[in-house]
Amino acid sequence: MKNISSWLKAELDDTKVLLRSIPSLTVCFFVLSVVCANLMANKELIALKYITLDCGFVFSWIMFLCMDVICKRWGAKASIKVSLIALFVNLAVCGCFALLSFAPGKWGEFYSNENAVIGDAVNTALNNTFGGAWYVVLGSALAFIVSSIVNALLNVRVAKHTSKEGFKAFALRSYISTAIAQFVDNMIFATVVSKVFFGWTWTQVVICSLIGAVCELLCEVFFSGIGYRVVCRWEKENVGSAYFEQKRA
Repeated sequence: MKNISSWLKAELDDTKVLLRSIPSLTVCFFVLSVVCANLMANKELIALKYITLDCGFVFSWIMFLCMDVICKRWGAKASIKVSLIALFVNLAVCGCFALLSFAPGKWGEFYSNENAVIGDAVNTALNNTFGGAWYVVLGSALAFIVSSIVNALLNVRVAKHTSKEGFKAFALRSYISTAIAQFVDNMIFATVVSKVFFGWTWTQVVICSLIGAVCELLCEVFFSGIGYRVVCRWEKENVGSAYFEQKRA
């Protein structure tokens, strides 16, 4: 028991230093992208038989790019820790939304409709959207944390087999880890939620997961140059030195 307590204290101290080392704007973008992706997943962007994308896709690539830059500078463990923090914040926000959905007040859209029946329907729809379904929230949480771990571990594994530095090396480790992790994320969510609760076939699960991963990867490919420049600036300015010094101590 004492060993567990010592380990938890050491990990907590390590996390505190880590959060002070990573630029706050990066953590902010990461957490916001997770929360926004979870919320906007309630709205369809493309809905065909074998091609399904929700509006969360607009934000999901951001969190993977954040994971990749954090992993490049601070390592896989740091990326996983920040992912756990983002997941905790997302679950807390979902919990607050769920509680507030039971509040007796009306949404603003209720008053923009002259027909009371339509207004009540809109109000109920908004409460259901922001309140969320428990299986969607839990399925999303499971998919996110598993894919975050897969992304971080693959990122550093590919890096070990890449002796060169520069954008090509960064892109290689980022693209491979993101492509596989995004597929894992989509596959878990589609299996746990879409197949079980929405009646998807296995063909739909696999194809939609694959197409979604490709689309999300293309977004990261387009913006990966920004992530690489950010990492280069961190390395040049020695950002996060306190964390590395603690590791060496």
